Amino acid sequence: MVQVCQSTIIDAPIEEVWRVLRDFNGHDRWHPAIASSEIENGEPVDAVGSVRRFRLADGGELREQLLSLSDKDFRLTYCLLESPLPLMGYVASIRLKPVTDGDRTFWEWRSDFHPPANRREELVRLVTDGIYRAGFAAIRKLLRENAPRNASPAPAPVAIQREAPPKVRPVGQLLGTAAASRTKAIVVERHGGPEVLQFREIELPAPGHGEVQVRHTAIGVNFIDVYCRTGYFKLLTPPGVPGMEAAGVVEAVGPGVTGFAVGQRVAYACAPVGAYCERRNIPTQLLLHLPDDISDDIAAAGLLKGVTASFLLHDVHALKAGSVALIHAGAGGVGQLLVQWARHLGATVITTVSTDDKARIVERLGAHHVVVYSRENFADAVMQITSGRGADVVYDAVGNDTFGGSLEALGVRGHLVSFGQASGPVGEWDIDRMASKSITVSRPNYGHYTDTPEKLVPHAERFFAALRQRTVSVEAPARYALEDAAQAHRDLELRRSTGSIVLGV
Repeated sequence: MVQVCQSTIIDAPIEEVWRVLRDFNGHDRWHPAIASSEIENGEPVDAVGSVRRFRLADGGELREQLLSLSDKDFRLTYCLLESPLPLMGYVASIRLKPVTDGDRTFWEWRSDFHPPANRREELVRLVTDGIYRAGFAAIRKLLRENAPRNASPAPAPVAIQREAPPKVRPVGQLLGTAAASRTKAIVVERHGGPEVLQFREIELPAPGHGEVQVRHTAIGVNFIDVYCRTGYFKLLTPPGVPGMEAAGVVEAVGPGVTGFAVGQRVAYACAPVGAYCERRNIPTQLLLHLPDDISDDIAAAGLLKGVTASFLLHDVHALKAGSVALIHAGAGGVGQLLVQWARHLGATVITTVSTDDKARIVERLGAHHVVVYSRENFADAVMQITSGRGADVVYDAVGNDTFGGSLEALGVRGHLVSFGQASGPVGEWDIDRMASKSITVSRPNYGHYTDTPEKLVPHAERFFAALRQRTVSVEAPARYALEDAAQAHRDLELRRSTGSIVLGV
């Protein structure tokens, strides 16, 4: 059994996309592979059980049957009855979901079938590229052409799954050929300080079913890695390898993998931990194809932080034009993205930093007001800047040192988004204290916003699009050798660094 699954984002409302796709006899009007199509016996195009007979552009004839269709769930399933191609047992489904921000649609196209062993690679590539990716591109083109002429053009979609056919080596060269080996890694034998990050060799098995083996070229260092190292987040059980973000190249492909090939550039920013190493095996559903215009260092330095900034600004607290946003640690990795993005969204941006050098960085990024909290009470400064109104939202990744002041800096019905604790846990607080201003407090968990492709892909696409449109920029990261991970953690925790850190391999 082979499983093929491709997904993309369409810059159109879900109703418009579904209107086209639910017409079981309409594929000849948009898919380039279809020359003509008709429903047998005059059945309605949305009748479950109806059969469509269609001719391909190359002359081949096929018959497919509609098995299910749900307008409520924006989902349909169909199967292949007759085909000149040996796609035995072919059953496919189309599923749509609305993207959380804007009128955009997440589209997943999935199928299972049994190909002959000697034609497996050919048929997987045909379904992936000739049917699914070609269909994605065709629907985009159709909807652009049918868009109202006076409408503003939609931004070009970011191709997480590229529409161009990948260069795929013969499957015989890829499957089952990667033997168990060893790789260099950072291992945490016990929870603790930076000193527990030990550089050593570990066993690396061959990639399993649905996995690829990735050779890392750049590994992101983030505060969530510190929380895993100390044991505050229960994501790493010693002995284990930390790290949740990296970019690299596919070196081997395990059984059952489709859509990924040796030599392709990929990136990821999610659990499970294990990124602090030269090579690792990872399930393909956690990987993103890396666009050609995004470098490995920028992907490793910015993907997790960019996804974080995306859901903080659009999901946790949807920032609106005219709002006042207080952003702590504005010169840090996530902070720099929040400052730029919040200003682009039309907010008045107040940010705190620890030094004058960092103040100059955030001023260049567009912060309207900068408070050096080492010599000024930031809550008083916010009230003065806003003429006593206070901030509408505070984005706080510092924790213990700023939590109380953040509450004071908020206005009535303000929202404190506590998404980190670089200075330590915030401790216990009396909830009644927040009633005086009807304050809302959120403590978002990265994994709850990124644990499925439907959640992760829109944030990654939004971040890549923001980079392309120069809404945000990511400076070249500070680069440490993999074996120097402990020093990278020390510099991060002591706030010696600005921007992002990557480990080079």
